[in-house]
Amino acid sequence: MEFVDTHTHLDFPDFDEDRGALLALSRAHGVQRMVVLGVYQANWQRVWDLVQSDPDLHAAFGLHPVYLDQHRAQDLSELGDWLTRLAGHRQLCAVGEIGLDYFIESLDRARQQTLFEAQLQLAADFNLPALIHVRRSHAAVIATLKRFGLKRAGIIHAFAGSREEAREYIKLGFKLGLGGAATWPQALRMHRVLADLPLEAVVLETDSPDMAPAMFAGQRNSPAHLPAISAALAEIMAISPEQLAAVSTANACQLFNW
Repeated sequence: MEFVDTHTHLDFPDFDEDRGALLALSRAHGVQRMVVLGVYQANWQRVWDLVQSDPDLHAAFGLHPVYLDQHRAQDLSELGDWLTRLAGHRQLCAVGEIGLDYFIESLDRARQQTLFEAQLQLAADFNLPALIHVRRSHAAVIATLKRFGLKRAGIIHAFAGSREEAREYIKLGFKLGLGGAATWPQALRMHRVLADLPLEAVVLETDSPDMAPAMFAGQRNSPAHLPAISAALAEIMAISPEQLAAVSTANACQLFNW
């Protein structure tokens, strides 16, 4: 089985001591491609340097809402400069990680919205998918995406919404990123949603080093865990692990034009 990990932070210092070995282990487990997402201006170069060291890694660049207080006014124009400079490069795959986070109450929602819309416009301008962070903000994200109508849509990272919210994203052309959170036994509502998802809307992710699945509780998450995550999700969805691996990989490759 072959897998694509559509959401990692492999540039984070958590992997500095064993990154090469981990990439080799992930490939041995069938994880052939991995997307590394930038979250603030200061880590874009680190992401790109990592991606350039390995032809099966792909980069996305964005300004994550959780780091709102770190973002400077000029970072948006710098993001545009990065996308312009790398336009058409086979290892640039998306704008992200971007979005809205209403879970952290101290984050200014108006500033988040302005930043989110500006980055969606960049995704539209450069005809790139958007990789979107959503926490307790589905209604606002869906309303914003409806206004933009992105041609290439993207992925709703770590989807944990309702059936109705899933339908809205799918109608807009988005894939739903599934990972470790849904493997936990207590995620009963998500289990019910998973059972109803159309397979053509599903991609797999780890969010490494975060969001470890139930079978690796308390451990650093990594792309090497993706086959185990996929097997657990397939059981919840009442399909075979082989089927989920094949369809999620095909969906990711279609989205990213690989």
